[in-house]
Amino acid sequence: MSAPLLQVQGLGRSFGGLRAVDALSFDVAAGEIVGLLGPNGSGKTTALNLISGALLPDRGSVRLEGLELAGAPAHAIARAGIARTFQLVRVFERMTVRENVQAGLMYGRSDHRADPAELLVKVGLGGRDALPASQLTYIDQKRLELARALALQPRLLLLDEWLAGLNPSELVEGVALLHALRSTGVSMLLVEHVMDAIRSLCDRCVVMNAGVKIAEGTPVDVLSDRLVIQAYLGDEDEDVRCNDV
Repeated sequence: MSAPLLQVQGLGRSFGGLRAVDALSFDVAAGEIVGLLGPNGSGKTTALNLISGALLPDRGSVRLEGLELAGAPAHAIARAGIARTFQLVRVFERMTVRENVQAGLMYGRSDHRADPAELLVKVGLGGRDALPASQLTYIDQKRLELARALALQPRLLLLDEWLAGLNPSELVEGVALLHALRSTGVSMLLVEHVMDAIRSLCDRCVVMNAGVKIAEGTPVDVLSDRLVIQAYLGDEDEDVRCNDV
């Protein structure tokens, strides 16, 4: 069996007396989509920040294809092959759509530069290269942020609630786009609350609560786990497998 693409071991970060992430360990295999789940405040986004270099860990290890990245600056982690999107869409509104993607190219791997036009076609923004980013709709700004992340030529893509805020038809489009990206070989670690998307996209899920991993397994297994149900709803007898969680 080949080694995992991403190995997170004993990862931790405290803020004062609060342990936001506590001894978190999990793997992501090449070509796999893993969901990072948990109620609000469980430490999911902090975990992504630690993996991507936006925050420095207090302890633990983050390895990408065996290369230790824990504590490395964000630009070095990006060049190593990890790209991300954010909970709040971050595009350069005064720049064109194409210029936004070109900004991502500056921090990618120098051995292979992607074509901005091809990336825009890939995410559904073909032909809008010269449009100011400020004129894009919400879902199209999300598409643009995704194209900018893909410009880094990542081996692993971190998605922080990328599907949040989409209406039902946009959600279908978003899930289809992530499925299409998966077919190109990009591995993904995604924070998400839309359970239908989790079931459709994820091979496995890691569930956090109060900074600690409480479950890991297939979507079916973790969404029926009593600890997971308690974490979301506080009641063992309720069913977490509903659309509004």
